[in-house]
Amino acid sequence: MSRVGKSPVYLQKGVQATVTPKNEVVLKGAKHSLTVKMRPEISAKIEDGKVVLSCAGIEAGKFHGLARALIQNAATGVSTGWTKELELNGVGYRASVAGKKLELSLGYSHPISFEIPEGIEIKVDKQTKISITGPDRAKVGQVAAQVRGFRPPEPYLGKGIKYSDEHIRRKAGKAAGK
Repeated sequence: MSRVGKSPVYLQKGVQATVTPKNEVVLKGAKHSLTVKMRPEISAKIEDGKVVLSCAGIEAGKFHGLARALIQNAATGVSTGWTKELELNGVGYRASVAGKKLELSLGYSHPISFEIPEGIEIKVDKQTKISITGPDRAKVGQVAAQVRGFRPPEPYLGKGIKYSDEHIRRKAGKAAGK
């Protein structure tokens, strides 16, 4: 059985949790609501402002910690939300938000227009810093990875889109030979 799955998920103030008959945990916060579907071997119950998980059998133990982590991420998402920061490095690299689209100028011959998914909020500071926010951790990470994928950072000059906490290992350029 998972050691992670044994610990309960403590709910912050303002977060309400319910367990549906379909074996889903529904978490509701002030602005957002998320549903976490669980495997049939995992069961959840709410006690004194916390969600306690239990599993039936040894084989279900490998999903025990996963279910707990997904519920914890959803509880954090509906209360405070998740944020990923991206930085644009390069001459002329810019970003702007126009309606429900993120417009990127990344040194290509054409601008890139990215449709912002439902439930995700994108803000741009100083045309080079992108902040992606939302209640669903996986969706925020996926959108950040898609935006970064338009121009990943390259190791020689460091140009491209990188996470704000990412460190790019730089390579030496050509050395003059004898």
